[in-house]
Amino acid sequence: MDTANKIATLEAILFAMGESVELTKLAEVIEEDKDVTKGLLDKLKKKYESDESGIELLELEDSYQLATKPGMYDALVKIAKTPRRMQLSESVLETLSIIAYKQPVTRLEIESIRGVSSDFAVNKLLEYGLICELGRKDAPGRPLLFGTTEEFLRSFGVKSLKDLPEIDTLQIEEFKQEAEQEIQLSLKL
Repeated sequence: MDTANKIATLEAILFAMGESVELTKLAEVIEEDKDVTKGLLDKLKKKYESDESGIELLELEDSYQLATKPGMYDALVKIAKTPRRMQLSESVLETLSIIAYKQPVTRLEIESIRGVSSDFAVNKLLEYGLICELGRKDAPGRPLLFGTTEEFLRSFGVKSLKDLPEIDTLQIEEFKQEAEQEIQLSLKL
């Protein structure tokens, strides 16, 4: 491995790790001693000293880390504050509403209400951090219980579950009738 490759390797490692890496470990990877590795890291550090670079190479005791230059913090804050856009399909929203109103609830209970598998929807809601596992139900098989998170409250602008809109009893009856009709249709097939 030539010098340019060794510097590129060090850069790639530091970028990918995202945290400090000990000089001895870096030296092992490029198969050099500590002094040669330190010299290569010094060359890399000079590369980042330019005003055209938004990152810098920090030396922390016997470790090195790539970091954002302090002058870039304002731009990073603007990006970090941009809310992550969630795509919630109708089935995912339906599953979320069941969990919000019935929690703690198992996957089987969700599926019995929806009438279809909810694996994808539950996994998507877990990924978005809108629901979490609350433990296990004291029942055969000890199924997982799901409930909403603080992220759910923030995302939907409610301070507590008590602030969720009440379900209209007339609407509940309509839903029950629709569900019964669907069951009857599926039995006829």
